[in-house]
Amino acid sequence: MAIGWWSQVLQYLVTGVSIGSIYGMVAIGFNIIYNATGIINFAQGEFVMLGGMIMVSLAGTFGFPLAAAFPLTVLGVALIGGLFERIAIDPLKGSGVLTMIIATIAGSIVMKGIAMFIWGKDSYSLPHFSGENAIRFGGAAILPQTIWILGILFLTVALLTLFFRCTIVGKAMRACSANRTAAELVGIDVRKMICLAFVLSAAVGGIAGIIITPIALMDYNRGFLLALKGFSAAVLGGLGYSAGAVIAGLLIGILESLGAGLISSGYKDAVAMIVLLVILFVRPSGLLGNPEVGKLKPF
Repeated sequence: MAIGWWSQVLQYLVTGVSIGSIYGMVAIGFNIIYNATGIINFAQGEFVMLGGMIMVSLAGTFGFPLAAAFPLTVLGVALIGGLFERIAIDPLKGSGVLTMIIATIAGSIVMKGIAMFIWGKDSYSLPHFSGENAIRFGGAAILPQTIWILGILFLTVALLTLFFRCTIVGKAMRACSANRTAAELVGIDVRKMICLAFVLSAAVGGIAGIIITPIALMDYNRGFLLALKGFSAAVLGGLGYSAGAVIAGLLIGILESLGAGLISSGYKDAVAMIVLLVILFVRPSGLLGNPEVGKLKPF
């Protein structure tokens, strides 16, 4: 009996890690844009949704192999992110943080409507990247897709870390985040860096959408909930801190899974949100955040 109970808990943990990895990636997207602009992009969830839906079209409707559809989808979503910044954010420069946050909400609604027009209200899925034969570990069944999700999460984090620390463009983006006026004075094109931040954020969101669609159905309306959970992870981990975003995303995913399995599936979202509120009452800046992060800076 005890062994069976432990197997169940282990299975919930595995499931939680899978979905928590996606929340972590969505949170990283929030952090990239926050660091560059000081705003919260509530259209981030739509980039995740578009990643899944475009991948479904390329791999399913048009018959592209997964290896070719993956980079094409990421490129497509990244271009959408850049276009969104040029159309909705750049013209509002100097309008204030709240105005631009509202613009991202409007952008989310528009992208959701376009997605509904293109793909309808049906839910879609993708084949698993390397089969659906589960790997047994300690009584739990681990899908190969879960390993793909974890591997791609840590690869994405590693590549972003190298980009921001070891490349000229990455260092320029960090300079814009630290002091936008000083960055402009030394010749950095802040406008281009902000656009690039949206491109990178959209690309990360697109990757998250691709890797989650094989294990969770994707539809035009999925982006909002993913954005909510990703934003929760970003705040819980400390806005602007990618390591905190990953840790918090995994924590929220595990709490959701345990709440659904041990209490009720109807309470899984409530359990995660309650823990988020408790931690933020104790430490408003998040797990790894700085207290100054709570003050939204102007664009």
